[in-house]
Amino acid sequence: MHVNTTRTLLLSQGYEPIKIISWQQAMILMTLAKVDVVDEYDADVRSPSVTVKVPSVVRLKKSFRRHRNQVRFSRANIYTRDAYRCQYCGTKCTTAQLTFDHVMPRSRGGRTSWENIVTCCIPCNARKANRTPAEAKMTLLCVPVRPNWMPSVSVSISTTSVPEAWRDYVYWTGDIDGD
Repeated sequence: MHVNTTRTLLLSQGYEPIKIISWQQAMILMTLAKVDVVDEYDADVRSPSVTVKVPSVVRLKKSFRRHRNQVRFSRANIYTRDAYRCQYCGTKCTTAQLTFDHVMPRSRGGRTSWENIVTCCIPCNARKANRTPAEAKMTLLCVPVRPNWMPSVSVSISTTSVPEAWRDYVYWTGDIDGD
């Protein structure tokens, strides 16, 4: 099978892209009657008694509710919460230009938690050093808190590797055909 036929786009009941799954997982969902096939690849999956087209796009038959789990503490989620900005000078940075800062330094009992970690550019982190913001005469833009939710993770895929069947269902931020 070609590499593009090994992935299947999973849509919500309202035809919104949810995620990319393997064609095998799509076949299982088809067998369990949990999805409708919206589009197929030209490739076939064969058994001794049945031949089935490999699904390229499937849609859930029933709506689902995303579980409201607590937001996981991670570097990526901290960057997202703080909008990739240094929480002292406000500069928008890339991940290579950002670091974490413990508002209350760990050497003074500060914990690594949502409420004590902020994103910080490297120059501000060096300036603050092992002090509190007040001692360093620096002000936080926002008080760090545990977020209740995070935006859905977006999947980045190359426009050159997107199967033709997905193009009507995937949201694009640019020109897909390069015209």
